[in-house]
This record gives sequence, structure tokens and C-alpha cells, in this order.
Amino acid sequence: MKIIFILYFFISASYICRRGKLKHKFTRQLTDHSTFMAFINFPLYIFSKIKTTPYLETHSVDNLNKLKDNWEIIRQEALALEQDGLISTSDKLDDAAFNSFFRKGWSRFYISWYGAEIPSAMIRSPQTTLLVQSIPNIKAAMFARLKAGSRLGLHRDPYAGSLRYHLGLITPNDDKCYINVDGEPYHWRDGEDVLFDETYLHEAINNTNCDRIILLCDIERPLKFRVIRLYNKFISYVLLKSAAAPNEIGDKTGGINKAFKYIYQIRIVGKKLRKFNKPLYYFIKYCIFLGLITLLFF
Repeated sequence: MKIIFILYFFISASYICRRGKLKHKFTRQLTDHSTFMAFINFPLYIFSKIKTTPYLETHSVDNLNKLKDNWEIIRQEALALEQDGLISTSDKLDDAAFNSFFRKGWSRFYISWYGAEIPSAMIRSPQTTLLVQSIPNIKAAMFARLKAGSRLGLHRDPYAGSLRYHLGLITPNDDKCYINVDGEPYHWRDGEDVLFDETYLHEAINNTNCDRIILLCDIERPLKFRVIRLYNKFISYVLLKSAAAPNEIGDKTGGINKAFKYIYQIRIVGKKLRKFNKPLYYFIKYCIFLGLITLLFF
């Protein structure tokens, strides 16, 4: 049984590493979260009902036209949130999913998150919240701002059970503000939308003097068989719901984010060690990695 699991792990990890034109260096990929998530994600790619390409047609999944048709209503609520300073970051270490983005000029206001309770969304943005709730294949949604002059470097999102949808609301309408998915750029425009696979390497760039605000949604990946759809729902409920983060007091904070402020202390120590002695940092990092591999497989 252990041999079968090891074989499956290496097949799935090899598949993930070979996807797309853009790839991490081997040493980076070795410890990247996508390697460790490969055995979970592999069935979601293999049994996907739609193409597993970097970009997809928005009509390849149901109901997204409902958002685009109402983009001006959504935009008005985004403007109100922005004027009240509510599309924001968090300094409480309670948002593990996006903590690394905050210092790079990215901020958010959650509308929904994998079934977690977000009372502030209905209070602050009722029409957008009702629209999102009326579309069952939307699993998470938020307003996301990328400040002028900001850049989010190449990264992958960890879970393949969803696709990423962007609807331009308040954008520079300039080719210097764009997302690059597996080497292919898309330039945001007001009222226009795009659907892509966020598990390809991608980056976001705003080389303009204007902030960019979009509606960002996680759309459930269409899958071929009921058992795989149930598998996706289970993983989403167990793993992603626990990553819920609050907009304001009264919103739910998931278990992962409750623990994150303690776990992050290890990261702080690692940063200090890397600054003090980079070779020692990498030696310890790869020893830990090899130790985890040994525990898993031997």
C-alpha cells in the first residue's frame, strides 16, 4: 500500500511540475505548496469537465453572465466600500491565504468564503452579496484592490477545485495594469471579465498611477463524476472553510487563521536566520523537507 501511495505521489507531483510554460526552478518547486498538494489536486485535473488551460471562456461555466450584467451595481458598492476604507489589509495575522500580499499593495473585502459566516458583507454590500448567493457555483468572492505601482510576483494558488473569475470594476483601463497567467497577459477593463486557472503560475502588475479594484470569485470547477464532485466539496469544506478571515468584528475567523498568528512566528525566525546566514537557512529548510518526506514515505 505504501509503495502505491509513493508511486501516486510522484506521478501527481510530476504532472503538476510539468504543467504550463512557466515553471519554478527545481529547488523552489521542491518545497512549493503545489508539490505537497499534488496528490489532492491530481484527480481534479484528470476528471475536469472543462479544459485545463490557463484561460477559459467565461461561458464554459454556468451563471457568470449574471455578474457581468450587473457590474455597475457591483461597482457602486465597491466605490462605497473604498470610500469608507473597508477594502483593506489586516495587521492581526488572521488571513493566512493573503497575508503575504498585504505588504505588496493588495487588499480585500470578503463577500463570501466557502460557507463561512460574513455578516459584514450583507451589511456593507447587500446587493453584491445577494447576487453572489444566487449563483451556487461561486464558492468565494471578494472585492480586491491592487494599488498603483504594485506587483504580486509569480505564484500559484494551492487548490485546483476552483477556477478564478475577475470582473473589472474600477480599473485604470490601461495595458500597464494586467495579470499574466502562464505567460499570457490579460488587461483589466471596467465591466469586462475573465476566467482562468489560478493553479498555473501567474502574477499581477499595476504599473499605472491608479488603483485597480475588481470582483474576484472562486468558481467551483466542473467535474465529470459525482464522486469527484463530492470529493471536491469535502476538501473545500474541511480545508478552505477553515481559512475564513474577517472583514470586521463579528465575522467568522477559521481555525487555520486562528492558529496562523502562532505559526507565523516560525516564519519570522526563518526570515531572521536567512538574513543572518543564508546557507544555514537553506540547509535547515531542506533538512526539514527531507524529514517530512521520510515521515510520509518510510
